[in-house]
Amino acid sequence: MLITLTRTFLLYILVVLTMRLMGKRQIAQLEPFELVITIIIAELAVIPMQDPNIPLINGIISITTLLFIQVTFSVLSLRSIRFRSFLDGRYSLVIANGKILEKEMRKARYNLDELLEQLRQQSVFNLSDVEFAILETSGELSVLLKSQKRPVTPEDMQLETDYEGLPLVLIMDGQVMTSELKAGQLGEGWLRAELEKHGIKSPSDVLIASLNTTGDLFIQAKEP
Repeated sequence: MLITLTRTFLLYILVVLTMRLMGKRQIAQLEPFELVITIIIAELAVIPMQDPNIPLINGIISITTLLFIQVTFSVLSLRSIRFRSFLDGRYSLVIANGKILEKEMRKARYNLDELLEQLRQQSVFNLSDVEFAILETSGELSVLLKSQKRPVTPEDMQLETDYEGLPLVLIMDGQVMTSELKAGQLGEGWLRAELEKHGIKSPSDVLIASLNTTGDLFIQAKEP
């Protein structure tokens, strides 16, 4: 039992590290070769977990080999457009100038039901609203609406807007984020004074506190 637990723990850590080294991607955003490697890694990890007669080193070598292949392919993809096109394929333009391109859809083995579903997922319910739609290599659909159907922006209204940057998360789960305070050129004394204004005695009582670029401080206390 202890041996099985140890093998499972080691393989779990190895797979997690491997996935982290492969890069931050959601499953839906994986390219075909990345998805294949991910599936194989999962299978290779399960086999030594289930069968203690298989040496653990076999699974470790196989997983690290696939990691090496994936990293190598990723580096080559960054350096060579041809290799990237061969490995990932090319996007497919499925709607152009408001017209569905049937040949491109057949080439991509992509049907109308899938097109309509992915449009609905982007809150587009009328095909007549779409100017261009591109089926990306990851399988996701990128949509450009017709100019008359796009949401109005401040630029369209010729309105001037203030700069908005990323907010600083000053407290998270009761812990003061000192790096964020330094980034905002703020001190912990200032933070505690602000908390007292909101009737909060200690940062440990705060679930989250963030400061936006306009100077507004958002604070939510922990539930009692």
